[in-house]
Amino acid sequence: PGLALGTSSPVLLGVGSEGVFKCPEDQLPLDYAKIYPDPELEVQVLSLAIRCIHSEEGCRWSGLIKHLQVHLGTCAFNVVPCPNRCSAKLSRRDLPEHVQHGCPKRRVKCEFCATDFTGEAFEGHQGTCPQESVYCENKCGARMMRRLLSQHTLAECPKRTQPCTYCAKEFVFDTIQNHQYQCPRYPVPCPNQCGTPSIAREDMPSHLKESCNTAMLLCPFKEAGCKHRCPKLAMGRHLEESTKAHLGMVCALVSRQRQEILELRRDVEELSVSSDGILIWKIADYARKLQEAKARSNYEFFSPPFYTHKYGYKLQVSAFLNGNGSGESSHLSVYIRVLPGEYDNLLEWPFSYRVTFSLLDQSDPSLSKPQHITETFHPDPNWKNFQKPGSTRGSLDESTLGFGYPKFISHEDIKKRNYVRDNAIFIKASVEIPQKILA
Repeated sequence: PGLALGTSSPVLLGVGSEGVFKCPEDQLPLDYAKIYPDPELEVQVLSLAIRCIHSEEGCRWSGLIKHLQVHLGTCAFNVVPCPNRCSAKLSRRDLPEHVQHGCPKRRVKCEFCATDFTGEAFEGHQGTCPQESVYCENKCGARMMRRLLSQHTLAECPKRTQPCTYCAKEFVFDTIQNHQYQCPRYPVPCPNQCGTPSIAREDMPSHLKESCNTAMLLCPFKEAGCKHRCPKLAMGRHLEESTKAHLGMVCALVSRQRQEILELRRDVEELSVSSDGILIWKIADYARKLQEAKARSNYEFFSPPFYTHKYGYKLQVSAFLNGNGSGESSHLSVYIRVLPGEYDNLLEWPFSYRVTFSLLDQSDPSLSKPQHITETFHPDPNWKNFQKPGSTRGSLDESTLGFGYPKFISHEDIKKRNYVRDNAIFIKASVEIPQKILA
């Protein structure tokens, strides 16, 4: 027995590594000498009914094996090469779409310039055809062939950008004329018709102020009161002729300003004055000031002024570090005086409220209880210094001594404890104002 083969249809036989044929079914080795054609078997096989090899892909054909090759020649699902030889292989049903639209070797004619291209070259031509009708990229609404677009964009489009001739800034062409009405570098004539060639708009104020010979100027002494106005060329003559008048104006201005400065200084002093009836006065550099007081007889130091209450009496404390009167050279003397205040016309006179002086003990309260030196008195209503002060009496009027204690504390006692600490002493003055007055 041997293997019968059809005469017209080849049977695929497996070939081993040693050149031995194998059965395609069971892979057993075959003796080639025993393989022979069998026409009858071939007829039987070719008469068998089958489905298309592309049935799973959707082909519905079925028929005899012998008709399969004829069917595959027209089967829509059979893979065939592109007729344009582009190397693509695809099913017959996809071939028309590929040949018409996808094949790089297809022939395509540009609808605008009528040039014939391969499909591959046409893709590069699309979007660049000089004959294609396109809209202006500046969105001006114009439509033209692409080959005319460059000239339109550069010289014709109303929406093209263009630098201002004068300031070089970029503007849309149809707005550049409006810009020139505001352009800082646009040349404009001098309004005084001085003959200077056109001047940049932004330079005009400087020209009128510094360069224009026909500009009307105010006199440099206008702040002093001169109201003269004349062309720049005539200003020199005016200054020469009005020297004496200008000098008088400046002197008057200086006088007014001096008065204003004095008033401002008083206002500042008033704002800095305490108004709660309590003064704590620090006398720093005590040792030097004591030596200074010893070298100058009756040398008096004055405290900052303070008010007894808001809208109240204005008072000031003074101290003789080396003593005064009966305490000279042995004691610290302390006095208080009434100064002219802003509200004196609203107050009751004479001044009659109790005053307390204290030399503050600067000892640490956590180590020992401070022992302040304190003295209190009620003003004598008959004493002239507690009457309403005159408006001319200043705070540094040494001819009028205040009321107080020439022997407030001796030089020996002040060295005890910590009345002097870090080369400074603190003197406190307080005034007791009835609550009804404060209200």
